Amino acid sequence: MKGLAMSRNLFRKIFNQDQPNIKVITMLLLVVSIVSILLAIGIGPVSVNPHLVTKILLAKLPFLTIESSWTQVEYNIVWGLRLPRVLLGMIVGASLAITGVVMQALVRNHLADPFILGVSSGASATATLGMLFGAFSIFGTYSLSISAFIGAAVTIIVVYLLSRVNGRINVTHLLLSGVAIALMTDALTRFITLSAPNALGLHNATFWMSGSLAGAKWGYLTLPLIVAVICMVVLMSQYRALNALLFGDDTAGTLGFNVAGLHKMLILVASLLAGVTIAVSGSIGFIGLMVPHIARLLVGSDHKRVLPISALLGGIFVIWTDVAARMVIAPEELPIGILTALVGGPFFIWLLKSKKQ
Repeated sequence: MKGLAMSRNLFRKIFNQDQPNIKVITMLLLVVSIVSILLAIGIGPVSVNPHLVTKILLAKLPFLTIESSWTQVEYNIVWGLRLPRVLLGMIVGASLAITGVVMQALVRNHLADPFILGVSSGASATATLGMLFGAFSIFGTYSLSISAFIGAAVTIIVVYLLSRVNGRINVTHLLLSGVAIALMTDALTRFITLSAPNALGLHNATFWMSGSLAGAKWGYLTLPLIVAVICMVVLMSQYRALNALLFGDDTAGTLGFNVAGLHKMLILVASLLAGVTIAVSGSIGFIGLMVPHIARLLVGSDHKRVLPISALLGGIFVIWTDVAARMVIAPEELPIGILTALVGGPFFIWLLKSKKQ
């Protein structure tokens, strides 16, 4: 009993919202992230021992000599198939969680989320248009990412403008505007898919829109990682401004922050993150809603702490959701978006009721 009480007190001391031990929490989440990556690589219709996974990965380091004790099939599974998929899941989860933090800061409400506010639907509509009809093929390799970015940016701007009443964000208008825009863009997406020139393209687009990391390649990691790192650096440099926004635009302006410029920066960052992420993974909902809320429960509302913790939690969550997606009906796969919706829907209802709005 004494040991249990000491453990409880230690936990409360570390995860104290007012003065959390951010270094310990960050190190714990980094360890969980690394362990999750190693375990997730080995889990699938064909399992690979975590020890063997570690040896294959260490063998890639130039300064280590590891004796080869694996087959070519195991090597291909670990290095060619699952490692890029798991790493992409980490990047996607982190990006979606950061996007949720940004949008919640922008509209000053913890109910905001790229999926709920229609941003994911808008990005999916333009991405589908580009995927099936080559509408943005002029951009070459980055056509899908740019098309998704355009859809996300337009949707964020429209919802943001519609939700402002007398210069302030109205929560009711925000949610209703997001639902309305999402319905409209979903209808547009259905029209585009129904007009698809071939059945294979329609099937691929439908599966992609449901959210999936299947088919991940090493080449898919570069752009999302660069965008996520740049956006994270920009946001961390502006964490004081994000904190000031929590008290309202007037207060932030009084404290000397350029509120109009800050809003534009947040819209650009959220659009980039949502667009690039959706381009490589499809529409995965509710990550941006759940993860920032959980992060605030752990470390409080200071964005200097919320941003990195949300990124780590989001990555861990998507990694294990992807594991579940490929194991539930193995050897077939479920889209990740289905599982996140099953979890996120009840979470959103609980959060909505707890806000009593």
